[in-house]
Amino acid sequence: MKRFDSLSGAKIALICEEKVVTYLRDNKPSIPFPDHWDLAGGGREGNETPEQCVLRETEEEFDLKLDIARIVWRRRYPNASAPSEHAYFMVAQISKTEVSEIKFGKEGQFWRMMDILEFLEHPKAVPQLKSRLACYMSRLQ
Repeated sequence: MKRFDSLSGAKIALICEEKVVTYLRDNKPSIPFPDHWDLAGGGREGNETPEQCVLRETEEEFDLKLDIARIVWRRRYPNASAPSEHAYFMVAQISKTEVSEIKFGKEGQFWRMMDILEFLEHPKAVPQLKSRLACYMSRLQ
């Protein structure tokens, strides 16, 4: 099996100071976690690497073009809904200028910068993303 054959997708926490880029998912019962706060990223297309996947999704969702070198942390996790697959969680730092240049895409209701602690404690944030971001944050303490 090739290294990324079981890769389903990737998510990334885009952090600016003490805040993270979030968006409120569409409120459609047909999607996972409807009306929940989510982070950039999504499903893999073709033979993308985790980094290619998350950077493409970030550009599609927020019109942010980031270089792979901007990713400061990455970790592989089991896919919560498909145990035979896995997903990656990554973190990148972005600037206030980049935040001001965000153009929200077609998926989701709206986006906002959310305090990291608020996201970690929010009852309507995607649960596995809360725990993955908490894991990253615990490394900084």
